[in-house]
Amino acid sequence: MGKLPEKFPEYSIMYKTISKQIKLLENTKVDLEENTIKIQNYQRELDKIKEKFPDNYFDEFDSS
Repeated sequence: MGKLPEKFPEYSIMYKTISKQIKLLENTKVDLEENTIKIQNYQRELDKIKEKFPDNYFDEFDSS
């Protein structure tokens, strides 16, 4: 496994939290346009977090 970032526990928690929020927004039927914008913003944050970790580190989180 590659080197983990200095604050990896916090990033892992942020990743899980943001992923859950995306799933909630995807299942919400109210204001779909606003939800789409929020999901895109959250996805950008997830991508930034993923870049700090070794490849495939978050695969187990994504599959659940």
